[in-house]
Amino acid sequence: MAKGASARAAARKQRDKWKAKRWYTIRAPRTPWSFRVIGETLAEEPEQLIGRNYEVIQNELDGDFSKMHVKVVFRVTDVLGNDAITEFVGHELLKDHVRRQVRRDRGKIDDTIDVVTEDGYYVRFKPLMISRARIKASQKQQMRTLAREVILTTGATSTWFSLQASMLDGTLETKIKDAVSKIQPVRTVVIRRTQLIQSGILVEDGPTLDEIHAQEKEESDAAKSTSNELEIEDSEVSELDNAEESEEINEETNDSEVIDYSSMTVAQLKELLKEAGKPVSGKKSDLIDRLNE
Repeated sequence: MAKGASARAAARKQRDKWKAKRWYTIRAPRTPWSFRVIGETLAEEPEQLIGRNYEVIQNELDGDFSKMHVKVVFRVTDVLGNDAITEFVGHELLKDHVRRQVRRDRGKIDDTIDVVTEDGYYVRFKPLMISRARIKASQKQQMRTLAREVILTTGATSTWFSLQASMLDGTLETKIKDAVSKIQPVRTVVIRRTQLIQSGILVEDGPTLDEIHAQEKEESDAAKSTSNELEIEDSEVSELDNAEESEEINEETNDSEVIDYSSMTVAQLKELLKEAGKPVSGKKSDLIDRLNE
């Protein structure tokens, strides 16, 4: 086969392969997001989705515009029909945001801490602290130790889901800031990155996927019903407007049909009477009265 023909055959094969793919709905975990839809993806087979990561900006999850620099990471763990179910596997700050925090006359303290939660989840934290001024190495070490204690204590006494909440809403960062500020005032304290290393005991809480589907169907039907009602109202208003316009046109037509006989000559009046089959004798006023009958 010629080179051009083989290339065309390969292109056709590639197009056919693309047509074999279908769309899957990516849903956030049951707890605490209640299988919320966070995106869509393509795949030929459901098995190809397992283990695939999906990233979304935190602002799109909770509507908090102060978290537009936080990237939340989910991983597909199961596929049910056209729904790809995920688990939360960590978050990460955008690199541009981190770079803006670091300046020449500030101190930078970072660390890597592995935590085991109360329900057995193994999580890696990477905190970042920025002081208001330059500080000594001994002060950095003390601040690093205090931050480590806060993270280890919080993680050991919290479930994975409560720890997620404290990470994403800034509660954990506030605890760290209060602890390290005793050594040196800090400008910024952030959890630069978290990563789920190993899952623990899974506790499902919240509505099931079937309940979510039923709720989405009800909302869709309600939206369609509202849309139909609006369309009916619009059509009724349109018909009423058309009727009013028709009445106005009829009135104008009737007005236009009223003929001013007094401006006509006697000969013209007699001609109209002949066409109507009426007598043509008499004065002009008599002719006009006869025409108006």
